[in-house]
Amino acid sequence: MNSSATLPGDPPGGRRAIAVWGIGVSVYFVAVIFRTSLGVAGLDAADRFHVGASALSTFSILQLLVYAGMQIPVGLLVDRLGTKKVLTIGVVLFTAGQLGFAFSPSYGMALASRALLGCGDAMTFISVLRLGTRWFPARRGPLVAQLAGLAGMAGNLVSTLVIARLLHGVGWTTAFAGSAFAGVVVLVLLLLFLKDHPEGHEPEPFPHQGAAYVRRQIVASWREPGTRLGLWVHFTTQFPAMVFLLLWGLPFLVEAQGLSRAAAGELLTLVVLSNMVVGLVYGQIVARHHAARLPLALGTVTATAVVWAAALAYPAEHDPMWLLVLLCVVLGACGPASMIGFDFARPANPPERQGTASGITNMGGFVASMTTLLAIGVLLDATGDNYRVAFAAVFVLQAVGLSQIFRLRKQAARRERERLVASRVETVHVPA
Repeated sequence: MNSSATLPGDPPGGRRAIAVWGIGVSVYFVAVIFRTSLGVAGLDAADRFHVGASALSTFSILQLLVYAGMQIPVGLLVDRLGTKKVLTIGVVLFTAGQLGFAFSPSYGMALASRALLGCGDAMTFISVLRLGTRWFPARRGPLVAQLAGLAGMAGNLVSTLVIARLLHGVGWTTAFAGSAFAGVVVLVLLLLFLKDHPEGHEPEPFPHQGAAYVRRQIVASWREPGTRLGLWVHFTTQFPAMVFLLLWGLPFLVEAQGLSRAAAGELLTLVVLSNMVVGLVYGQIVARHHAARLPLALGTVTATAVVWAAALAYPAEHDPMWLLVLLCVVLGACGPASMIGFDFARPANPPERQGTASGITNMGGFVASMTTLLAIGVLLDATGDNYRVAFAAVFVLQAVGLSQIFRLRKQAARRERERLVASRVETVHVPA
């Protein structure tokens, strides 16, 4: 991420940018460890709190409900307060939530802890995206966003490999309480070393006028077709992998496919590794070929739907291992494809609305995930744990998202061309 070929007014990038941004990314990394730790503890949680599939799914649904509901408020806070303050609040909240989950004696207390964790988690990703736009040149935006997502998947990998082993080695309380120490570490780094922007690149002061300002920010962001297209791209691409990793993948592989927990854990790890590789590829492609954004997103949705259908419709009690491996590899592309949503929203909005626009976009996948988690839990209880029926809920959400993408794509493309022409005219008339 060198700083060559930057445009006038662009942040410089360079080693210091990488170091500062890396601190922000480390906060997001820890937040994802905490967020996804339930994914490897779902069966243990069901036993610990004596709950069924619907109640178990409520853990993740409540966490995602809080997360999704916080996205626009967090975007506004980032635009107004800056990255450091918002990330600090986020770390305190998600660390407290993880600790609370470790010591929860009851289902209700555990639910409250996951809600607190979701609130803190909600403050991380948008802040990291904003930090990237403040420290790196605009042309690096797609790659920086994908690398941030890659760090999140690394956190997921830690959950899959480390938390799962701790859980079965030292027990519930020690595993979750011990992991919370990572939150304390990143909080210290954040307070000591993170800065919102490099010297000489302070954002211009922007008047804040209470509720009127909030309404204007939200309305102006939503009116941009690029923001809405970004939301629906995020909605349609992200949720199958999120549902699989966050809660239902392990039970599906163990209970429906007859795999051991170790084998199921290896397949979940494969999803994460695939995500990390695909994220690097997608980031490079989008950075170099802007027109590839929508084909990549639609291609990912199509591949996910085809392989998901094949896994559910396979004419045997258990799917063959090659099909489960293929499913996990394809699911790994969902996270990187969801990041493309931000590449539609980012150029559609000026700097003072970046946080708000990112918050709107980021709601998409989490609303879809929350809806699907609930649907699968209800269908499992209603059908006596028939995963083939329950997992078919994915296709409904994909159909809804695709219909909106096709509706908005031409509007967003036309608006983007208009902005490009206007910027070229302004450049021509700017005196040397």
